[in-house]
Amino acid sequence: MIKAEYVDHMGSDIRVANAARVSFNKETQLGPNGETLSQDEKLIRYLAKHKHFTPFTHPQITIRETLPIFIARQRFKHTVGFSYNEVSRRYVDDTPEFFVPEAWRTRPEGSAKQGSGAAHPNSWVLNQSYLGFLDEVTEAYEGLLRAGVAPEQARMVLPQSMLTSYYVTGSLAAFARAYALRIDPHAQVEIQDLAKQWDSIIEPLFPVSWAALTETAVGSVG
Repeated sequence: MIKAEYVDHMGSDIRVANAARVSFNKETQLGPNGETLSQDEKLIRYLAKHKHFTPFTHPQITIRETLPIFIARQRFKHTVGFSYNEVSRRYVDDTPEFFVPEAWRTRPEGSAKQGSGAAHPNSWVLNQSYLGFLDEVTEAYEGLLRAGVAPEQARMVLPQSMLTSYYVTGSLAAFARAYALRIDPHAQVEIQDLAKQWDSIIEPLFPVSWAALTETAVGSVG
């Protein structure tokens, strides 16, 4: 399960435009029907095209993401412009959930050292082995807890496929930068799925700014 859930946000496309216009001690407002005015749309596209990123740092978005640990650790590499607070297995000791892939993928062909290829022809067999392993580690974890072992130690037996959940708050600029990297076809499939969910959440909130920031992203779906 790869899931991104909207929590809240601050700002709008007008916040971006006004952050730029304040240099001249000027400010703009929404149109009579709540629309972004054409001159502001033009300004936002100019800012994005010429890499004036600071106006895009003022709007903020908070999302709750639920991912397997092996993808969350990739996600946490995005540090500039983001803050994270994660569920802690030092304090939580309920039965863990695990990520189960739709299909196992083969190693990439040629000299590539990362990434993956097509669906593995023995995916079903591999999945049965994996599910059996998950049963074993769950029993080991719960057995340690029953024996009185502290949760902060019992968690050592849990695999990287365990689901974790966290709040992440980031600027519009930070999300756009992460999106451009993670929507790329060379990124791991699972984190591409996460990037697509960012797009579906953020695009309606900041339609002009998000389009301007991401229109050159490889594989963009927004």
